[in-house]
Amino acid sequence: MADTTCTPIEDYAVLGDLSTAALVSRRGSIDWLCLPRFDSHACFAALLGTSGNGRWLLGPVDPDAHSTRRYVDGSFVLETVHETTTGTVRVTDLMPIADGRADVLRIVEGLAGTVRMSHEWIVRFGYGETRPWISRHVEDLESGRSRLITAVAGPDMLVLRGSRLPSASNDRHVDEFDVAAGERMTFSTTWVPSHQSIPPPESVQARVAQTLSETNRWADLRTYQGPYQEIVTRSLLVLRLLTNGVTGGIVAAPTTSLPEDFGGRRNWDYRFCWLRDAALTLEALVGCGYVDAAQHWRNWLLRAIAGDPEDMQIMYRIDGGRDLHERELDHLPGYAGSRPVRIGNAAAAQRQTDVLGEVMIAVQDARRRGMAEDDQAWQLQQALVDNLAEHWDAPDNGLWEIRGPLRHFTHSRVMVWAAFDQAIRAVEDYGLDGPVETWRDLRDRVREEVLTRGWDEQRQTFVQHYDTTEVDASLLVMSAVGFIDGDDPRMLGTIRAVERDLMPDGLVLRYRTESGVDGLAGTEHPFLACSFWLVTAYAKAGQVDKATALMDRLVGLCNDVGLLAEEYDPVGERMVGNFPQAFSHLTLVGAALALWEARGGEPHGPQ
Repeated sequence: MADTTCTPIEDYAVLGDLSTAALVSRRGSIDWLCLPRFDSHACFAALLGTSGNGRWLLGPVDPDAHSTRRYVDGSFVLETVHETTTGTVRVTDLMPIADGRADVLRIVEGLAGTVRMSHEWIVRFGYGETRPWISRHVEDLESGRSRLITAVAGPDMLVLRGSRLPSASNDRHVDEFDVAAGERMTFSTTWVPSHQSIPPPESVQARVAQTLSETNRWADLRTYQGPYQEIVTRSLLVLRLLTNGVTGGIVAAPTTSLPEDFGGRRNWDYRFCWLRDAALTLEALVGCGYVDAAQHWRNWLLRAIAGDPEDMQIMYRIDGGRDLHERELDHLPGYAGSRPVRIGNAAAAQRQTDVLGEVMIAVQDARRRGMAEDDQAWQLQQALVDNLAEHWDAPDNGLWEIRGPLRHFTHSRVMVWAAFDQAIRAVEDYGLDGPVETWRDLRDRVREEVLTRGWDEQRQTFVQHYDTTEVDASLLVMSAVGFIDGDDPRMLGTIRAVERDLMPDGLVLRYRTESGVDGLAGTEHPFLACSFWLVTAYAKAGQVDKATALMDRLVGLCNDVGLLAEEYDPVGERMVGNFPQAFSHLTLVGAALALWEARGGEPHGPQ
């Protein structure tokens, strides 16, 4: 039985510093934080357990407080205003960026009356399992003496500073205090390697100003002028937040094991860089004017997959590392009782033939929009395409990481076609070297195979794989990648089949889990990226009214600060899966771009 008392996923906001991210609830509890990187061990893990697995709560004692929140301008500086029967208080939360530190800052300001606040600082390293050694210190600063608390376990140390520090109580640091109108209190948690000295505090005001300035500068670089500008901008900011500012790697989500089925086993670790997701993220960013992001990611790609093309993985660690060993954490009960809790991801060893197609489309799009060419980068792309030419016809696990038998997935074949197509275009349009005649022959062979074996004449639809009559939402991208015209009768038939088979509640499932294709028990909810793909498919088909109606519904599913999870439960009206999810936000951007193009705006996607 799933636990229904946990904080709803949509009740969280995200903070980030371009190295890692924190989830903070509307009540003011930071329930998830891995330091110093996205894929580090969590020190606050209440999201997947209880407060005893670590959290940092700073919110009103009154359980009936009315709380509203917003991000300040184009940033992830979060302002939450709590109104109680006795007064009003504002809490500002942020992770400062571009300063080389790993900190969370929290500012409490009394706005009216007096508010009683609760403060809990419960540190548990090792994903909520390891109790640290706690010490209280006094540091001598130029401004006077200051008190702090340190929590140390192995290589990690957290340092808590504040206007008022909580006292220890039953292995927890807890406090209650009053904040009156006009009062201001500041708190910070800083990660430091335990063998290093504690860094001195820095000006809170200056760090807030620097963070706002940098994030607003980046947001103002966007060139997108189409519909849904506010939520498109927020989605672009989410994609940037999920990008490591140093390495250029892009994680799929900052969380692990938020379930696709409450109480079920479909719980995966998304804190890694999938080549597919990263390439699609890149395409969304480049489509909105962020060409520099393409070069940063391309450099990451060169480092990550350097070596024998045979050894290319579908995903890597944020620094390009290859070890993503999957294991289960038995000490955590899981979100809503959903076990197991997993870290690492065994899908890294899978064969997913579609990946190179997404990479080639993204790089070609960036090239077309002005990214400087690099001989080494093209040599790598050519080597990967040549390697694909030797193995393209082998069955694979597909983009959904099917853990059942290998299949000849139609989407995988379409993306093989796209890889060869984009390689040919790079040679023909930009004068790069390559065996274009060989690639052209292979492209034609793949296309003929898909049109023959991937098409069901009786049902008038493309199919999930060559041995089934089932459909798959991934078929909706066929027009977007240029394989077939959006208004081709075969594409229109496929759209109708998806509407008929995969939309029980008006949102799109990835596929019917009842078919048993994925080899997993349980079911799942509509996958938001698939619904955005349908918006794009509608737009490509000229069905702009249907595209707009579905887009309006999807945008309305964003939470109050513009964030989306992986899936949505339309019956329970709640978010499901890892959060915030790059795939949901990048396909939102892609759908908006497709609608803009359909309404006469700038062309987007493969040309």
